[in-house]
Amino acid sequence: MTPDSFRKLALTLPEALEVGHMGHPDFRVGGKIFATLGYPDARWAMVKLTPEQQEAFVVADPVAFTPVKGGWGRGGATNVLLRKAKVASVRTAVMTAWRNVAPAKLAKQINIS
Repeated sequence: MTPDSFRKLALTLPEALEVGHMGHPDFRVGGKIFATLGYPDARWAMVKLTPEQQEAFVVADPVAFTPVKGGWGRGGATNVLLRKAKVASVRTAVMTAWRNVAPAKLAKQINIS
């Protein structure tokens, strides 16, 4: 996966917007961040998961998914090493992160299997 393909994936979700934040792009729905690019550097992205969701992604693919360092990571923020990540796994992670922060009525539009 490339940064551009991550961006395109994030922006396909309903009402997703790209906004700059702390020197790198982030993706929001309803004003809340669900993913970012370029953190901690250009090789990485981040998805905002719950701790339980994070654990499942890390266990399934520990090379591609890793908790963000510190408190954000303990809260579920999860880094994605883009070049090692499978498109299907990243798609599921991004959709999950989007649903975590989207307004409830909007979140019902996306079904994650």
